[in-house]
Amino acid sequence: MVKDITIGQYFPGQSVIHRMDPRMKLVLTLFFIIFIFVCHNFWSLGLMVLALGVTVALSRISIRTILRGIKPVVIIILFTAILNVLYIRSGDLLFDWRFIHIYSGGVYTAIFMVIRILALIVASSLLTYTTSPTLITDAIERLLSPLKFMRSGVHTIAMMMTIALRFIPTLIEEFDKITSAQKARGADLETGNILERTRALIPVFIPLFITSFRRAYELAYAMECRCYHGYEGRTRMRQMKLEARDYVALLLVVAVLAGIILLNHFFGRLV
Repeated sequence: MVKDITIGQYFPGQSVIHRMDPRMKLVLTLFFIIFIFVCHNFWSLGLMVLALGVTVALSRISIRTILRGIKPVVIIILFTAILNVLYIRSGDLLFDWRFIHIYSGGVYTAIFMVIRILALIVASSLLTYTTSPTLITDAIERLLSPLKFMRSGVHTIAMMMTIALRFIPTLIEEFDKITSAQKARGADLETGNILERTRALIPVFIPLFITSFRRAYELAYAMECRCYHGYEGRTRMRQMKLEARDYVALLLVVAVLAGIILLNHFFGRLV
């Protein structure tokens, strides 16, 4: 399950989405996430899913990769769906047995929430799939540049966020190595109740924390040895410039928002 976590990974490519300006991708991703919560019925949510499907197709990211990113949160999604089914009591009664009462409103809301969560995961994952950590750092720094007059460390904030995102795959790989080493020594990590399995993970998390702090120290030491001083005097190999495809993408997102507003108005509110 840990190997299936793909957040923070970058898949190089030459698709239209890969070649978009990272600043525009960041802004549109935020808009996309906000628009998902603006959807109040299946018609408007369907429009968002359609737009997301087109984006995935243009990015040329394989469906297998998308599904791998969803797999680790399947339990959370199912738990959310079950809660909605059991606790929302609106609409027609579909099932009644002892303390279990299932209504049509609960089923519709559960399906709606599942689709919404899946869309959120895919939309946010596409940003890291199609944008390298360096470009994400530069994009965050450029977008937060108006805060420089407040003497805030914009570059430091952007660098911290990107390093944290970049090391997620590294920590996952390290966790898998330590787990395999502990199993080779006879550790039982897969049997017993929840408390026993949690206690069995202590020999895994302790060396993971130690190696994480060691790696952080080595990274800081390497940056100091290379005379890294952050934003001061720093130049960029790639200069960001908005092109026609970025403005077209912005117009399409505005059109999707207009469609969502109209569909919400004509078909009413589900949630």
